[in-house]
Amino acid sequence: MERIDEIITAALEGDKLSTARLISLVERGDKHAPYILEKIYPHAGNAYYIGITGAPGAGKSTMVDKLVKWFCKNKYSVGVIAVDPSSPFSGGALLGDRIRVNIKHKEYDYFFRSMSAGKIMGGLSRTTRETARILDASGREIIIIETVGVGQSELDIAKATDTVVVMLTPESGDTVQIMKAGLIEIADVFVVNKCDRPGAETISHSLNGMLDRIADKLEWRPPIFMTAASLNKGIDALYDGLWNHYNYQKAEKKLELRRRDQLKQELKRRVEIEFARLLWRGIDNDRQIEKILKHVWTNRIDPQNAARKIVEAWLQKETQIEISEKKTDDKLPPMLQ
Repeated sequence: MERIDEIITAALEGDKLSTARLISLVERGDKHAPYILEKIYPHAGNAYYIGITGAPGAGKSTMVDKLVKWFCKNKYSVGVIAVDPSSPFSGGALLGDRIRVNIKHKEYDYFFRSMSAGKIMGGLSRTTRETARILDASGREIIIIETVGVGQSELDIAKATDTVVVMLTPESGDTVQIMKAGLIEIADVFVVNKCDRPGAETISHSLNGMLDRIADKLEWRPPIFMTAASLNKGIDALYDGLWNHYNYQKAEKKLELRRRDQLKQELKRRVEIEFARLLWRGIDNDRQIEKILKHVWTNRIDPQNAARKIVEAWLQKETQIEISEKKTDDKLPPMLQ
């Protein structure tokens, strides 16, 4: 444990190697992971979190590269988490750091981490939030999270960042498809990338028309930026637009509310995970599961009601334990109670 404390201390002081080690320990579920997260959490919460999502081929990686340079040029320390598709063989990230980032200035302060999405739906890795907090605690002032892609199942980025950038291209389709993907609900900033291609103005006009129709329901109207990341076009306006959204949230006291709501949703999810872990640990060796499975197999009970009975039986057993312990306490001499 003493060695872990040394690594944590070094990471909190900004040491990149120690930061990488902590992320690796948490990512692989090391036995020290809960202790690491407990120690770094009080030091997190100071960074500006930016999520970048969009369909594969939208130019997200190139955009991240350009934005990192802009933030670094303005003397910000940047952390990047790129959530990649996972290999069906190794389970690791298919893409890597060196083919994504082309930053040659040694004085730029940035940290890049590729992560495998694994089997997690939602566009984020299982440990994306934990990794972001480690980067935050290590002194990164800007944290950019790039998702695998965008779709109806990949809206978790809105639950983990302060500003969500949705990237589209002239090939993104019509506004109906955009609305079906749920992008209008999660986008704080729209980017029509590859604006040098035919059709870019059309999709920009379509987006504006869609936003006009729901303008009365919007507290913040997502701006639309035309960019060509590979040509370094429009990045300066997007950079200013990101800060405009951040400053708007700070001025209207919406940033704190957003983060509190995100923590509430995360807490609910963690409770569900912990409850499931305890439940299965309690009944894994119990013959009851096999008995109920036979009833399901023979159509005597449906899976939903069978699951309910399993949980109710487990809760009843836990309650009985509490009651029996209380009765034991009641039998103690008054001075020891």
